[in-house]
Amino acid sequence: MDNGTRNSSIGIVAALVLGALVALAGSQGSATVGTVAVFAVCSLVAYAINWIAFVPANAAKTERFYDLTGSITYLAVVITAVAFSGDLDARALIVAAMVTVWTVRLGSFLFRRIRRDGKDGRFDEIKQSSLRFFMTWTLQGLWVLLTAAAALGIITATDRTPMEWVGWLGVAVWLAGFAIEVVSDSQKSAFKRDPANEGKFIDTGLWAWSRHPNYFGEITLWVGVAILAGPILSGWRWFLLVSPLFVWLLITRVSGVPMLEARADKRWGDDPAYQEYKRKTPVLVLRPPSR
Repeated sequence: MDNGTRNSSIGIVAALVLGALVALAGSQGSATVGTVAVFAVCSLVAYAINWIAFVPANAAKTERFYDLTGSITYLAVVITAVAFSGDLDARALIVAAMVTVWTVRLGSFLFRRIRRDGKDGRFDEIKQSSLRFFMTWTLQGLWVLLTAAAALGIITATDRTPMEWVGWLGVAVWLAGFAIEVVSDSQKSAFKRDPANEGKFIDTGLWAWSRHPNYFGEITLWVGVAILAGPILSGWRWFLLVSPLFVWLLITRVSGVPMLEARADKRWGDDPAYQEYKRKTPVLVLRPPSR
């Protein structure tokens, strides 16, 4: 067994084990379908959709529908949770609506982007190996489960608690994060559409306050969901607060900021204007640029 096969196999097993642990934690205090916790059903749905989508994607060696499948997975787990969790209170309905709005907005944005670009360069080598490609689809199932864990915990909970001020604080934080993500994505899209900006990096709007304001917005909105979930968590379900931590780790340490920073350094690293932009502008958290 070569290193690539071994690493892919380890990645698949790790994704399944971690997903099982999250499912176990979330199943405590969850509504049930027969004897099966609704949270566990949602976990199975997250993986199953991606495994089904992998079959035609692998046959065609294409990642064209990868992001779209991720969005469909979010919608599917939320619909499953709502459909089988019985009477829903305001907290559950609000978080279901928030995740749905975020999913539709981001999913359509990413799908339009890949239609415009034609491919996602991250998959150029990965999709040549079926096992490695399968690992990425399995990891996407885990990504959906971990990211939405706190939201699913709210929807599937058997204990319901009035919103009160903590719940509304969570909603406010989510709204702020969502607004930051939408505005920064729109600003970058408009920047790229302008022929005068061909080959340039964006340093205007929110991008003058952060090199990755869209990622800051995404982390913030999932923190809002976690705050919203706090009052209804107990026992092992506190583990569901892994959601914003996972999003932060993924963005800052794995596939978000490090990848884009390396790509930007390769493209503009010798440009004094870009070096000055990096010096003045924080990597992630929004704040006025330094002098």
